[in-house]
Order: sequence, then structure tokens, then C-alpha cells
Amino acid sequence: MSIHEEYDKVFKALASYIRRQILDTLRDQPMTTGAMCAMFEKIDRCTVMQHLKVLEDAGLVIAERRGRERWNHLNAMPIQDIHDRWIGPHAAAASAKLARFKQAVEAQ
Repeated sequence: MSIHEEYDKVFKALASYIRRQILDTLRDQPMTTGAMCAMFEKIDRCTVMQHLKVLEDAGLVIAERRGRERWNHLNAMPIQDIHDRWIGPHAAAASAKLARFKQAVEAQ
């Protein structure tokens, strides 16, 4: 799979509000699938599991079996890769423009 296809999977996974909520929930600690389903009581277990599968396919969640439980861990590296590739450089360019603008205003 090419890097572009990997980025596409991450962006598509992040496009869903529910999946972003799941990632926010996993940010502080891993959780079992059962605990995740209990947190998202407005949607059924099957739907939560489908969202987790999309996140796992995108590399954003790593699932670990412990006995009968399935623990879900956040893998923030794909998000960091996107930040490093797009957000960081664009933010740096915008900051540089603002700094030049500030200097021009102050010079007057």
C-alpha cells in the first residue's frame, strides 16, 4: 500500500465524528470494547465495533486480545505523520507571514 493510500485511510477514518470521539476516549488510556460500547450507549455494539474496525484498518487503533477481552489502544503515530507532513509546514509558513506582517507594521 502506498503512503498516499495510508493517508487516505487515516483521513477517511477521521472524517467521522463518532470515530474522533472514540480516539478522544482512548487518548488517556486503553479500553475494552465492552467499555467503549457502554460509553456510546446511543449506538449499538455492532456499530461501535464497525467504527473500531475502520480505525484499526487505518492504523489509529491497535487491538490486543487478553483472554476474552479485546483492549483497544490509541496509536497516535498516523496523526503525527499527518501533522509533520501537512499541518506543521503550513503552520510554519503562516507564522512566518504573520511575523513579517508584524515587523512591517512595527517599522512604520
